Amino acid sequence: MERLLRIYRQEERLVAGLMSGTSLDGIDVALVRIKGSGATTQVEPLAFKTIPYSAEERQDILAACSLEKVDVAAVCRLNFQLGELFAAAVIDICRETGLTLSKLDIIGSHGQTIRHLPGNSTLQIGEPAVIAERTGVITVADFRVRDVAAGGQGAPLVPYSEYLLYRDATKTRVLLNIGGIANVTVLPAGAGPEAVVAFDTGPGNMMLDACIEKLTGGRARFDSGGSMASQGAVHTGLLAELLGHPYVVLHPPKSTGRETFGRSYSEGLVDKFTAQGVSAEDLMATFTLFTARSIALGYHNFIFPTYQADEVVVSGGGSHNRTLLAMLRQELSGLAVFTQEDLGISSDAKEAIAFAILANETVSGQTNNLPAVTGARRPVVMGKISL
Repeated sequence: MERLLRIYRQEERLVAGLMSGTSLDGIDVALVRIKGSGATTQVEPLAFKTIPYSAEERQDILAACSLEKVDVAAVCRLNFQLGELFAAAVIDICRETGLTLSKLDIIGSHGQTIRHLPGNSTLQIGEPAVIAERTGVITVADFRVRDVAAGGQGAPLVPYSEYLLYRDATKTRVLLNIGGIANVTVLPAGAGPEAVVAFDTGPGNMMLDACIEKLTGGRARFDSGGSMASQGAVHTGLLAELLGHPYVVLHPPKSTGRETFGRSYSEGLVDKFTAQGVSAEDLMATFTLFTARSIALGYHNFIFPTYQADEVVVSGGGSHNRTLLAMLRQELSGLAVFTQEDLGISSDAKEAIAFAILANETVSGQTNNLPAVTGARRPVVMGKISL
């Protein structure tokens, strides 16, 4: 407890952020130096890396996320296994940068989402007690549940850090993250945190990855650069069915995940339209356009009637999909669409840095949710601390 109090009193902290998203690419780990907290927060990125999951680890996580039958004992074991992997990721990046673990003040871990039931409950695993025990570093994790307890959806959470880092007195910025799920954050020019607008627009890479895995028998896990999609033509019948999904027109606050747009839903559509003779390339082109159009519809329906955006900045794995970005620019014709790389910032590190910031807020005793975004009744301090 004395150590926690000492860190609480520090003006500057060295923090590691951990993120494992719905795309299941691997564990993102970022090292940052953070000065201050709340509105005065200043962040200096120091290092970042992704440790890919093995095929077996990825399959174990997918099995735990199954909507049909889940082995509770397997989930229990996986909770500790992921804790070991998250701890190893922090140890690894510290070793690479020559940083001794004793110099690290906090670890902030998002964990791995296994189930997300908006407004009801949410479950992230990757035992923080294991991380703290293996590293000897105070670990903050399990952020989402406190927001849900306060009546919120527990998502999205990254908009809090986006507000701290990207708000501008004169520009209205729209930030788009395309991970497994796509989410958008609007930072109105000169506005306070209560004016931030954010929600999940729908699938990002999730359906694209499930589609190409199914079509290639697992030989490809993602459509690199949007190559297969670029060779196909959009199938109007499939696109119409996708756009008819009720989530597309659901009014914010809203969040979604694998339960809605996961493997079962995606593979069912692949089977249905493959049986009708639709080619693999046409399926990928259609799924990719659906991702772009569902994002754009979120903008047109829920953002642009109120806000005039000055710029759109895209991050996440989807920012590397050239076909998806080309479709998105067409859907948002007239708007300047940049990637974070265009601005000299890593798209891949963004969410790991966000959970380092959220952990810093927890240890500072600062509320770190945005009720206007999640629908919570009030601001709360999210995150459980393992000493």
